[in-house]
Amino acid sequence: MRKVKKKRNIYFPDPKFNDPLVTRFVNHLMKNGKKNLAYKIFYDAIKKIEQIKEEKEEKSALEIWKEGLKNIMPHVEVRNRRMGGSNIQVPIPISSNSKITKAMKLLISCASIRNEKTMAHKLANETLDAFKEQGEAIKRKENIHKMAEANKAFSHFRF
Repeated sequence: MRKVKKKRNIYFPDPKFNDPLVTRFVNHLMKNGKKNLAYKIFYDAIKKIEQIKEEKEEKSALEIWKEGLKNIMPHVEVRNRRMGGSNIQVPIPISSNSKITKAMKLLISCASIRNEKTMAHKLANETLDAFKEQGEAIKRKENIHKMAEANKAFSHFRF
């Protein structure tokens, strides 16, 4: 029997920016069902990005966040497959929906381990680092790509 494809979630736009991508990010940021707190953290981070960004930068804070998210998106990942008694890591391209999800989770996890005071400040600084293509999230993305490159010889095992 073939697998049934999962229905995609429909995300309603957020109240401030009217963008469904923001709602999706806030859902990943949310803990214990506290969505208002997650929105507050995100909006504070956007305010901090607006304050910190360089004067010569003509993009808005939301555009900087989206660009940073795009810079973090991995294009391939490695999955374990059992072949002849041994596990091999097979590089597999990621779907566009999964790219966005992985980028969001990378940004949140890398922001949470930073050494700043509030989560909004951590998220703002990590987003700015991602926008400038530096920081922990970019390093993790590059590490994922290096693993896929190292196991390129096994790419014919995917199906």
